[in-house]
Amino acid sequence: MKFTSTSNVTVQAKDLDLVFKTQLHKPWSLRDKFVETLRDPLSLLPNQKDRFYALREVSFSSYQGDRIGIIGKNGAGKTSLCRLIAGVYRASGGTLSTQGLVRSVFDTNVGIYPELTGRENVHLLLHYIYPQDVKQHQAMADEIIDFSGLGSFADAPFRLYSNGMQARLCLSLISAKSSPILVLDEVFDGADQEFQKRISQRILKLVDSSQTAFFVSHSPEQIRQLCNRALVLSHGRIVYDGLPEDALAYYQSTLVVNDDRTS
Repeated sequence: MKFTSTSNVTVQAKDLDLVFKTQLHKPWSLRDKFVETLRDPLSLLPNQKDRFYALREVSFSSYQGDRIGIIGKNGAGKTSLCRLIAGVYRASGGTLSTQGLVRSVFDTNVGIYPELTGRENVHLLLHYIYPQDVKQHQAMADEIIDFSGLGSFADAPFRLYSNGMQARLCLSLISAKSSPILVLDEVFDGADQEFQKRISQRILKLVDSSQTAFFVSHSPEQIRQLCNRALVLSHGRIVYDGLPEDALAYYQSTLVVNDDRTS
């Protein structure tokens, strides 16, 4: 699949930082804090060791037509970047602007009520995921249930579903309609092999109808199939931005090999 970017910017990030405060061991009472301050007055000052940088100085622009793979080892900052784009997190520094509605998928089970049936969960979540399409909800629910292939299990409690059945329903739900900016974070996890083939084609259509898509995956084949560009992240920084094949080669030869040598 080939895409050509235009001059229209959809997402622009400049010098983004995302910092979390960490407290491995802190006094839990006022008395303990008072004693610590008497012993070490400098403890009142901010300490860099109390901060974790999930992202550092991240800058990039995406354009209409871009399908951007995000590559990196666990903890590299992939999901943190996606959550910034989606508006789940607020940047600690730098600027981020988006042009158009952003729809994101991180955990396909978020918002699910285990005691409700699959069908009831679909109707409930349609109001949350697609609030602007109320008049289409019934038709969308019917299509989602049919595509999931759950049959009569659609009217059984969600808590009775196997992991594969849960993935079938949730993936069918979140892929029901496209948006201008789409963020997909390892959405294929948990689906059985037969359903992955079906959902892959559906995701391809979903991505194709969006203006810009960001796609996190540990699968090189999925990156090659879906993307025309890829960002490689390491320790919260973008270390490579280019064609998917070149980015995958850089990741394998530079990051994976170096980590293997030092392990």
